[in-house]
This record gives sequence, structure tokens and C-alpha cells, in this order.
Amino acid sequence: MRGYGMFSVNHPGWLEKERPTCGPLDAIVAPTIVAPCSSDTHSMHGGAGPKDNMILGHEAVGTVVEVGSAVRHFKPGDFVVVPCVTPDWLEIGVQNSKSFSHDSQPFGSFKFINSEDGVMAEFFRVVCADANLTLLLDGVTPEQALMTVDMMSTGFYGAEMADVQFGDTVVVIGIGPVGLMAVGGAALRGAGRIIGVGTRPNCIKVAREYGATDIVNYKEGDIVEQVMDLTGGADKVIIAGGTKDTLGQALAMTKAMGAIASVNYYDAADTLCFPALAWGLGMANKDIRSGFCPGGAARIQKLMATIKYRGFDAAKIISHTFHGFEAMEPAFKLMDEKAPDLIKPIVYIDDLQAQ
Repeated sequence: MRGYGMFSVNHPGWLEKERPTCGPLDAIVAPTIVAPCSSDTHSMHGGAGPKDNMILGHEAVGTVVEVGSAVRHFKPGDFVVVPCVTPDWLEIGVQNSKSFSHDSQPFGSFKFINSEDGVMAEFFRVVCADANLTLLLDGVTPEQALMTVDMMSTGFYGAEMADVQFGDTVVVIGIGPVGLMAVGGAALRGAGRIIGVGTRPNCIKVAREYGATDIVNYKEGDIVEQVMDLTGGADKVIIAGGTKDTLGQALAMTKAMGAIASVNYYDAADTLCFPALAWGLGMANKDIRSGFCPGGAARIQKLMATIKYRGFDAAKIISHTFHGFEAMEPAFKLMDEKAPDLIKPIVYIDDLQAQ
């Protein structure tokens, strides 16, 4: 089969690989719509360490083409939503995890583009299919469902880790697709004032539609000073973008007894540090939390229910659409180059489904 990925760090392209083998608990899925992600481009550039001959992509909805002998709830032809985090539910590590992200080792449940080839291929394997796949909920579009598998799940997890409460003042640093979902998640959890940090006009527009009350532009001055001038300090800060210095900025703008939640994907070469004074010399009860979004089907079912019953339109972040299997390459390049009007691209695999 063919797939788009990386031959080695900084060398992307089309790979020819064997079709994945279906184990007794697994399913083989053909993608219907995929969404390239900045995590894919980050990996291609070596941010997650060296990788060779790896098909990229971890956001997909698709059609089941084969199931293992022990799979009970799915059959060939089913249209399924595929979480980006697909734990091996038989691993003991899952029982010790808060988010089911670390089944056999740290980050172990994030199998696509790590231990498994990704979804930007003619076929991909989903382990423990009964626990990791879910059918599309009636009333939710495939495009909305596609946004639940990583962007919505990750952004909402930032709001969950920050423990956003009614009336909280919340800052979201970085209003790309994950940050926009963090804005929406904070609003749904009852936040009062929500301040988004970013500059792109289309992202600002969606941030306001999702509930942002204020925007801070990092090109117009120090973001800590701007936030402090607006609020005197935030109750909760969600880091969804930035640099290795962003953690220190988040601490500096957070009130005592507040919390910082990071869902940002740092580089393997980064060293994170911050002034002790920003952390109240360790005595200000400012919690720092970080993590990867929860895995499995139940998580995605809840997010789809939020879309259906609370009217949250996760598809608002889709800014570019492509058609055809070959279009995965230009869509990936667009994600890598981060065009000024980019939020999130998706690719409809029309020609593959017609075969």
C-alpha cells in the first residue's frame, strides 16, 4: 500500500509499505477524511526524535475493511471515528493512567506516528478495536467528528486539567486549532472572562465565536504585562502554543492558588525553565499540570454528544479542504508552512473510497 510520511527526519514523501496485519482484537480501516496536524510536521522535523520510514497522520474517520476474530462490535463497512489515542487496553499501564495515554510506556497509547504507521495511507490498523473505535453519532457530521479525535479532545483536556470553574478568568496562550478548542472547552465549563493570545484574524474570529471575551496580541508587547493590565492575574492559564519560555510567562500571569495546564507539544531539544519568583518561590500554590488527551472510544462519544446536544460546532476550525488521496501531500505541506490564513486542513479521500 501507499502512504504519505517521512523517509527520515526532514525527508517527507510517499512510502510503499506492506498493508498492516489485523490481529484478533484489531481492525483495518480505510480513511474517508484525514486531517494533517502540526504534530505530524513536528515529528517530520525531528521534534519527537529520529524516525525512519514512518507513515504520518493520526486524525481520521473511515470505513472498516477488516476485523479480527475477537472483535464483537464492528464489521466491514462500518463508518467509524478513530481517536488519535488508541491504548492497548490489556496493558497494566492503562490501569495506572489518568488519561489512558501511557499504556506500556510514556506516550505509549499515541500509537499512530510513534509505534504504528499513521492514517495518511490506504489502510491503517487500530488496536483493540472494540474499545478504540466508535460509530458516528446521529446528528454529528463526519467533519465535526474528525475534529473530536485530537483537536477537540486535546483542547478540552487543557480546560479539564486547568479545572476551569464558573466565573474563572482564563487565558489561552496560542489560538491555533487546539487553543481554539481550549477556548470553547473553557466556555462550556463556565469560565467568565476568556483571554486568547494570538494574532491571526481568522483564529481571532473563531476564538470570539467560541467564547473569548478578549484578545492579547503578542506582537503588541509582553503578554504577561498585557494580561496583568487587563485582569490583575488569571485564575487559570492553558498553554496551547508558544516556546520554551511560555511556561514562565504562564506562571507569571497566574494568581496564587491558580493552575497552569499545558497541552503544548514541545521539542525534544527544549529545556524548560522559569524564574522561581514567578512560581511564588514554590509557595504560591500555583499548580502546573500537563498531559496528553485521553484515549479510547468513550472519550470521543462524549465529545460528539457535546456537539449534538450543546450545539458546539467543532468544524468551525476547518479552514482548507482538499480532495483525493494524492492531496495529502499538499495538505501536509500547507500545515508545515503554516499559511497566514491556515487553521486546520482536511483531505477527503474520494478516489480511494470509489475503488
